[in-house]
Amino acid sequence: MSGLRHASPNNIRYLRPLGTVSTHFLIRFRLALAYLRLVMPVRVVVALTDTEWFEHLRRKPDLSEVNFWAPSGRSFRALNSGEVFLFRLHAPHRVIVGGGVFAHADTLPCSLAWEAFGEANGAVSLPHMRARIARYRRVEPDDRTDFAIGCRILTQPFFLPESEWFEPPNWPAHFQGFKTYNTNDPDGVLLWELAQAHIQAAFYRSSLPQTGASDVPSARWGEPTLIRPRLGQGAFRIIVTDNYARRCAVTGERTLPALDAAHIRPYADHGEHEPSNGLLLRRDIHSLFDRGYVTVTPARRFEVSRRIRDEFENGRDYYAMHGTPIRVPDRAELQPDPDALRWHNENRFLG
Repeated sequence: MSGLRHASPNNIRYLRPLGTVSTHFLIRFRLALAYLRLVMPVRVVVALTDTEWFEHLRRKPDLSEVNFWAPSGRSFRALNSGEVFLFRLHAPHRVIVGGGVFAHADTLPCSLAWEAFGEANGAVSLPHMRARIARYRRVEPDDRTDFAIGCRILTQPFFLPESEWFEPPNWPAHFQGFKTYNTNDPDGVLLWELAQAHIQAAFYRSSLPQTGASDVPSARWGEPTLIRPRLGQGAFRIIVTDNYARRCAVTGERTLPALDAAHIRPYADHGEHEPSNGLLLRRDIHSLFDRGYVTVTPARRFEVSRRIRDEFENGRDYYAMHGTPIRVPDRAELQPDPDALRWHNENRFLG
Protein backbone atom coordinates (compact mmCIF):
# COMPACT_ATOMS: atom_id res chain seq x y z
CA MET A 1 0.00 0.00 0.00
CA SER A 2 3.00 2.28 -0.10
CA GLY A 3 2.62 5.40 -2.20
CA LEU A 4 -1.17 5.27 -2.03
CA ARG A 5 -2.74 8.71 -1.90
CA HIS A 6 -6.14 10.31 -1.78
CA ALA A 7 -7.88 10.76 -5.12
CA SER A 8 -7.92 14.30 -6.47
CA PRO A 9 -7.41 15.94 -9.86
CA ASN A 10 -3.96 17.07 -8.73
CA ASN A 11 -2.63 13.60 -7.93
CA ILE A 12 -4.62 11.62 -10.46
CA ARG A 13 -1.45 9.99 -11.76
CA TYR A 14 -1.43 7.84 -8.63
CA LEU A 15 -4.77 6.36 -9.65
CA ARG A 16 -3.64 5.10 -13.06
CA PRO A 17 -1.16 2.33 -12.31
CA LEU A 18 -1.61 0.65 -15.71
CA GLY A 19 0.35 3.40 -17.42
CA THR A 20 1.54 6.95 -17.16
CA VAL A 21 -1.23 9.51 -17.16
CA SER A 22 -0.82 11.78 -20.14
CA THR A 23 -1.62 15.44 -20.54
CA HIS A 24 -4.33 14.24 -22.91
CA PHE A 25 -6.02 12.37 -20.04
CA LEU A 26 -5.96 15.45 -17.81
CA ILE A 27 -7.39 17.59 -20.62
CA ARG A 28 -10.21 15.08 -21.13
CA PHE A 29 -10.88 15.01 -17.39
CA ARG A 30 -11.21 18.79 -17.28
CA LEU A 31 -13.44 18.79 -20.36
CA ALA A 32 -15.65 16.16 -18.73
CA LEU A 33 -15.83 18.26 -15.57
CA ALA A 34 -16.90 21.31 -17.55
CA TYR A 35 -19.49 19.32 -19.48
CA LEU A 36 -21.01 17.61 -16.45
CA ARG A 37 -21.48 20.92 -14.71
CA LEU A 38 -23.76 21.95 -17.58
CA VAL A 39 -26.08 18.93 -17.31
CA MET A 40 -28.01 17.26 -14.51
CA PRO A 41 -25.45 16.01 -11.99
CA VAL A 42 -25.01 12.29 -11.47
CA ARG A 43 -24.35 10.83 -8.05
CA VAL A 44 -21.66 8.38 -7.00
CA VAL A 45 -21.92 6.56 -3.68
CA VAL A 46 -18.94 5.10 -1.84
CA ALA A 47 -20.08 2.57 0.79
CA LEU A 48 -18.23 0.39 3.27
CA THR A 49 -18.10 -3.35 2.80
CA ASP A 50 -16.51 -6.17 4.71
CA THR A 51 -13.50 -8.10 3.55
CA GLU A 52 -15.32 -11.47 3.43
CA TRP A 53 -17.89 -10.18 0.91
CA PHE A 54 -15.20 -8.62 -1.27
CA GLU A 55 -12.75 -11.53 -1.12
CA HIS A 56 -15.44 -14.05 -2.06
CA LEU A 57 -16.70 -12.05 -5.03
CA ARG A 58 -13.42 -10.90 -6.50
CA ARG A 59 -12.58 -14.56 -7.15
CA LYS A 60 -15.63 -14.66 -9.46
CA PRO A 61 -14.78 -12.14 -12.19
CA ASP A 62 -17.54 -13.21 -14.59
CA LEU A 63 -20.48 -12.17 -12.41
CA SER A 64 -23.06 -9.99 -14.18
CA GLU A 65 -24.64 -8.75 -10.94
CA VAL A 66 -24.03 -8.73 -7.19
CA ASN A 67 -26.10 -8.00 -4.11
CA PHE A 68 -24.41 -5.46 -1.84
CA TRP A 69 -26.46 -6.19 1.27
CA ALA A 70 -26.69 -4.55 4.65
CA PRO A 71 -27.65 -6.57 7.75
CA SER A 72 -30.49 -4.19 8.61
CA GLY A 73 -33.57 -3.64 6.48
CA ARG A 74 -33.01 0.10 6.29
CA SER A 75 -34.13 1.62 2.98
CA PHE A 76 -31.62 3.09 0.52
CA ARG A 77 -32.57 6.09 -1.62
CA ALA A 78 -29.21 7.71 -2.27
CA LEU A 79 -29.00 6.71 -5.96
CA ASN A 80 -31.20 6.41 -9.01
CA SER A 81 -30.91 3.47 -11.38
CA GLY A 82 -27.91 3.97 -13.65
CA GLU A 83 -25.74 5.90 -11.19
CA VAL A 84 -22.44 4.58 -9.83
CA PHE A 85 -21.94 2.60 -6.62
CA LEU A 86 -18.40 2.01 -5.34
CA PHE A 87 -17.32 -0.02 -2.34
CA ARG A 88 -14.57 0.68 0.16
CA LEU A 89 -12.94 -1.71 2.61
CA HIS A 90 -12.96 -1.21 6.35
CA ALA A 91 -9.75 -0.55 8.26
CA PRO A 92 -6.91 -1.20 7.94
CA HIS A 93 -7.21 -0.71 4.16
CA ARG A 94 -9.80 2.09 3.84
CA VAL A 95 -9.61 2.03 0.04
CA ILE A 96 -12.01 1.75 -2.89
CA VAL A 97 -11.70 -1.76 -4.31
CA GLY A 98 -14.52 -2.00 -6.86
CA GLY A 99 -18.03 -1.00 -7.81
CA GLY A 100 -20.80 -1.31 -10.35
CA VAL A 101 -23.92 0.26 -11.81
CA PHE A 102 -26.71 0.73 -9.29
CA ALA A 103 -29.91 -0.96 -10.52
CA HIS A 104 -32.33 -1.24 -7.61
CA ALA A 105 -32.67 -1.24 -3.82
CA ASP A 106 -35.07 -3.27 -1.74
CA THR A 107 -35.62 -4.83 1.66
CA LEU A 108 -35.90 -8.61 1.32
CA PRO A 109 -35.93 -11.73 3.48
CA CYS A 110 -32.43 -13.16 3.34
CA SER A 111 -33.83 -16.44 1.96
CA LEU A 112 -35.28 -14.63 -1.07
CA ALA A 113 -32.03 -12.70 -1.56
CA TRP A 114 -30.21 -16.04 -1.61
CA GLU A 115 -32.70 -17.56 -4.09
CA ALA A 116 -32.26 -14.55 -6.39
CA PHE A 117 -28.49 -14.09 -6.22
CA GLY A 118 -26.88 -17.16 -4.68
CA GLU A 119 -23.14 -16.70 -4.23
CA ALA A 120 -23.42 -13.22 -5.74
CA ASN A 121 -24.45 -12.30 -2.18
CA GLY A 122 -20.77 -12.67 -1.31
CA ALA A 123 -21.17 -15.93 0.63
CA VAL A 124 -20.64 -19.61 -0.13
CA SER A 125 -24.07 -20.69 1.18
CA LEU A 126 -27.25 -19.39 2.78
CA PRO A 127 -26.21 -20.68 6.26
CA HIS A 128 -22.90 -18.83 5.90
CA MET A 129 -24.72 -15.65 4.85
CA ARG A 130 -27.17 -16.01 7.76
CA ALA A 131 -24.29 -16.46 10.22
CA ARG A 132 -22.74 -13.19 9.06
CA ILE A 133 -26.06 -11.36 9.35
CA ALA A 134 -26.53 -12.76 12.86
CA ARG A 135 -23.02 -11.63 13.81
CA TYR A 136 -23.65 -8.09 12.59
CA ARG A 137 -27.03 -8.00 14.35
CA ARG A 138 -25.50 -9.47 17.51
CA VAL A 139 -28.08 -12.23 17.82
CA GLU A 140 -27.63 -15.92 18.46
CA PRO A 141 -26.23 -17.87 15.47
CA ASP A 142 -29.08 -20.39 15.65
CA ASP A 143 -31.76 -17.68 15.41
CA ARG A 144 -34.25 -19.02 12.81
CA THR A 145 -35.61 -15.60 11.79
CA ASP A 146 -35.68 -14.99 8.05
CA PHE A 147 -33.79 -11.73 8.51
CA ALA A 148 -34.97 -8.75 6.46
CA ILE A 149 -31.87 -7.21 4.89
CA GLY A 150 -31.20 -4.14 2.79
CA CYS A 151 -30.26 -5.12 -0.76
CA ARG A 152 -28.47 -2.82 -3.21
CA ILE A 153 -28.38 -4.59 -6.57
CA LEU A 154 -25.39 -3.75 -8.76
CA THR A 155 -24.91 -4.74 -12.38
CA GLN A 156 -21.66 -4.71 -14.38
CA PRO A 157 -19.68 -5.24 -11.14
CA PHE A 158 -15.91 -4.87 -11.18
CA PHE A 159 -13.23 -5.70 -8.62
CA LEU A 160 -9.94 -3.84 -8.76
CA PRO A 161 -6.59 -5.60 -8.47
CA GLU A 162 -4.69 -4.47 -5.39
CA SER A 163 -2.33 -2.35 -7.48
CA GLU A 164 -5.31 -0.16 -8.43
CA TRP A 165 -6.89 0.33 -5.00
CA PHE A 166 -7.16 3.98 -4.03
CA GLU A 167 -8.42 6.11 -1.18
CA PRO A 168 -11.65 8.02 -1.78
CA PRO A 169 -11.22 11.80 -1.99
CA ASN A 170 -11.96 13.85 1.12
CA TRP A 171 -13.26 10.91 3.16
CA PRO A 172 -14.09 12.04 6.73
CA ALA A 173 -11.84 10.54 9.40
CA HIS A 174 -13.41 7.58 11.26
CA PHE A 175 -16.58 7.79 9.13
CA GLN A 176 -18.41 4.44 8.99
CA GLY A 177 -21.37 5.20 6.71
CA PHE A 178 -21.62 5.81 2.98
CA LYS A 179 -20.74 9.08 1.28
CA THR A 180 -22.49 10.55 -1.75
CA TYR A 181 -20.54 12.52 -4.35
CA ASN A 182 -21.96 14.14 -7.46
CA THR A 183 -20.62 15.38 -10.76
CA ASN A 184 -21.15 19.00 -9.80
CA ASP A 185 -17.76 18.85 -8.09
CA PRO A 186 -14.32 17.58 -9.14
CA ASP A 187 -14.30 14.70 -6.65
CA GLY A 188 -17.53 13.30 -8.09
CA VAL A 189 -16.38 13.69 -11.69
CA LEU A 190 -13.09 11.98 -10.86
CA LEU A 191 -14.82 8.96 -9.33
CA TRP A 192 -17.36 8.78 -12.16
CA GLU A 193 -14.65 8.86 -14.83
CA LEU A 194 -12.46 6.32 -13.07
CA ALA A 195 -15.40 3.92 -12.89
CA GLN A 196 -16.34 4.12 -16.58
CA ALA A 197 -13.63 1.97 -18.14
CA HIS A 198 -14.14 -0.77 -15.54
CA ILE A 199 -17.92 -0.74 -15.98
CA GLN A 200 -17.63 -0.96 -19.76
CA ALA A 201 -15.14 -3.82 -19.47
CA ALA A 202 -17.49 -5.69 -17.10
CA PHE A 203 -20.38 -5.17 -19.50
CA TYR A 204 -18.53 -6.48 -22.55
CA ARG A 205 -17.05 -9.38 -20.59
CA SER A 206 -20.49 -10.52 -19.42
CA SER A 207 -21.96 -9.93 -22.90
CA LEU A 208 -19.78 -12.43 -24.71
CA PRO A 209 -21.70 -15.63 -23.96
CA GLN A 210 -25.15 -14.05 -23.74
CA THR A 211 -27.86 -12.59 -25.93
CA GLY A 212 -31.08 -10.78 -25.26
CA ALA A 213 -29.82 -8.52 -22.46
CA SER A 214 -30.25 -4.81 -21.94
CA ASP A 215 -28.22 -2.57 -24.21
CA VAL A 216 -25.79 -0.25 -22.48
CA PRO A 217 -24.57 2.77 -24.44
CA SER A 218 -20.83 3.20 -24.54
CA ALA A 219 -19.71 5.83 -22.03
CA ARG A 220 -17.29 8.34 -23.49
CA TRP A 221 -15.68 11.43 -22.05
CA GLY A 222 -18.35 14.01 -21.35
CA GLU A 223 -21.15 11.89 -22.85
CA PRO A 224 -24.10 10.00 -21.28
CA THR A 225 -23.90 10.42 -17.54
CA LEU A 226 -26.33 7.63 -16.65
CA ILE A 227 -25.59 4.01 -17.51
CA ARG A 228 -28.51 1.73 -18.31
CA PRO A 229 -28.16 -1.25 -15.98
CA ARG A 230 -27.78 -4.57 -17.77
CA LEU A 231 -30.13 -6.65 -15.66
CA GLY A 232 -29.34 -10.22 -14.74
CA GLN A 233 -31.72 -12.95 -13.59
CA GLY A 234 -31.58 -11.93 -9.92
CA ALA A 235 -32.18 -8.23 -10.55
CA PHE A 236 -35.00 -9.12 -12.95
CA ARG A 237 -36.70 -11.21 -10.30
CA ILE A 238 -36.53 -8.55 -7.59
CA ILE A 239 -37.50 -5.63 -9.82
CA VAL A 240 -40.51 -7.46 -11.29
CA THR A 241 -41.58 -8.45 -7.77
CA ASP A 242 -41.54 -4.80 -6.69
CA ASN A 243 -43.18 -3.53 -9.89
CA TYR A 244 -46.20 -5.72 -9.14
CA ALA A 245 -46.28 -4.54 -5.51
CA ARG A 246 -45.45 -8.11 -4.40
CA ARG A 247 -48.83 -9.42 -5.58
CA CYS A 248 -49.56 -12.11 -8.16
CA ALA A 249 -50.81 -10.46 -11.36
CA VAL A 250 -53.56 -13.09 -11.70
CA THR A 251 -54.69 -14.00 -8.18
CA GLY A 252 -53.51 -11.09 -6.05
CA GLU A 253 -51.65 -13.54 -3.77
CA ARG A 254 -49.19 -11.70 -1.48
CA THR A 255 -47.36 -14.58 0.22
CA LEU A 256 -43.87 -13.68 -0.96
CA PRO A 257 -42.29 -17.18 -0.89
CA ALA A 258 -45.14 -18.39 -3.13
CA LEU A 259 -44.45 -15.81 -5.88
CA ASP A 260 -42.12 -15.96 -8.89
CA ALA A 261 -41.07 -13.48 -11.55
CA ALA A 262 -41.90 -15.15 -14.87
CA HIS A 263 -40.36 -14.28 -18.24
CA ILE A 264 -43.11 -13.83 -20.81
CA ARG A 265 -40.70 -14.69 -23.61
CA PRO A 266 -38.07 -17.00 -22.12
CA TYR A 267 -34.48 -15.87 -21.99
CA ALA A 268 -33.48 -19.00 -23.94
CA ASP A 269 -35.82 -17.89 -26.73
CA HIS A 270 -34.27 -14.42 -27.06
CA GLY A 271 -36.36 -12.86 -24.35
CA GLU A 272 -34.80 -10.19 -22.15
CA HIS A 273 -34.32 -9.62 -18.44
CA GLU A 274 -36.48 -6.52 -18.84
CA PRO A 275 -39.36 -5.49 -16.57
CA SER A 276 -41.74 -5.35 -19.53
CA ASN A 277 -40.92 -9.01 -20.27
CA GLY A 278 -41.99 -10.05 -16.79
CA LEU A 279 -45.08 -11.04 -14.85
CA LEU A 280 -45.29 -11.75 -11.14
CA LEU A 281 -47.17 -15.03 -10.75
CA ARG A 282 -48.00 -17.49 -8.04
CA ARG A 283 -45.61 -20.41 -8.43
CA ASP A 284 -48.17 -22.93 -9.66
CA ILE A 285 -49.41 -20.46 -12.28
CA HIS A 286 -45.83 -19.68 -13.27
CA SER A 287 -45.22 -23.39 -13.86
CA LEU A 288 -48.37 -23.67 -16.01
CA PHE A 289 -47.46 -20.47 -17.88
CA ASP A 290 -44.00 -21.78 -18.78
CA ARG A 291 -45.53 -25.04 -20.06
CA GLY A 292 -48.25 -23.32 -22.07
CA TYR A 293 -51.27 -24.45 -20.06
CA VAL A 294 -52.16 -20.82 -19.32
CA THR A 295 -51.35 -17.51 -20.98
CA VAL A 296 -52.06 -13.78 -20.84
CA THR A 297 -53.42 -12.15 -23.98
CA PRO A 298 -52.19 -8.82 -25.38
CA ALA A 299 -55.46 -7.42 -23.96
CA ARG A 300 -54.13 -8.53 -20.52
CA ARG A 301 -56.66 -11.26 -19.85
CA PHE A 302 -55.81 -14.59 -18.27
CA GLU A 303 -56.67 -17.63 -20.38
CA VAL A 304 -56.58 -21.32 -19.52
CA SER A 305 -55.99 -24.12 -22.01
CA ARG A 306 -58.57 -26.91 -22.39
CA ARG A 307 -55.60 -29.28 -22.20
CA ILE A 308 -55.62 -29.06 -18.37
CA ARG A 309 -59.06 -30.67 -18.32
CA ASP A 310 -58.20 -33.12 -21.11
CA GLU A 311 -54.91 -34.28 -19.62
CA PHE A 312 -55.51 -34.04 -15.89
CA GLU A 313 -59.30 -34.12 -15.49
CA ASN A 314 -58.88 -31.20 -13.16
CA GLY A 315 -58.28 -27.45 -13.11
CA ARG A 316 -61.52 -26.10 -11.65
CA ASP A 317 -59.73 -23.29 -9.76
CA TYR A 318 -57.87 -22.18 -12.89
CA TYR A 319 -60.93 -22.22 -15.15
CA ALA A 320 -62.72 -20.03 -12.60
CA MET A 321 -60.15 -17.30 -13.45
CA HIS A 322 -60.40 -17.74 -17.23
CA GLY A 323 -60.97 -14.40 -18.97
CA THR A 324 -60.24 -12.24 -15.92
CA PRO A 325 -58.05 -9.14 -16.35
CA ILE A 326 -54.62 -9.23 -14.73
CA ARG A 327 -53.16 -6.56 -12.47
CA VAL A 328 -50.35 -4.50 -14.02
CA PRO A 329 -47.97 -1.78 -12.78
CA ASP A 330 -49.17 1.81 -13.02
CA ARG A 331 -46.20 3.00 -15.08
CA ALA A 332 -46.61 2.22 -18.78
CA GLU A 333 -42.97 1.27 -19.34
CA LEU A 334 -43.21 -1.43 -16.66
CA GLN A 335 -46.38 -3.03 -17.99
CA PRO A 336 -46.17 -6.29 -19.95
CA ASP A 337 -45.09 -5.85 -23.56
CA PRO A 338 -47.99 -6.75 -25.92
CA ASP A 339 -45.53 -8.19 -28.45
CA ALA A 340 -44.07 -10.52 -25.81
CA LEU A 341 -47.58 -11.59 -24.76
CA ARG A 342 -48.47 -12.22 -28.40
CA TRP A 343 -45.32 -14.35 -28.76
CA HIS A 344 -46.38 -16.44 -25.76
CA ASN A 345 -49.93 -16.83 -27.14
CA GLU A 346 -48.60 -18.03 -30.50
CA ASN A 347 -45.55 -20.03 -29.46
CA ARG A 348 -46.26 -21.45 -26.00
CA PHE A 349 -49.99 -21.52 -25.31
CA LEU A 350 -51.51 -24.94 -25.96
CA GLY A 351 -54.96 -23.54 -26.80
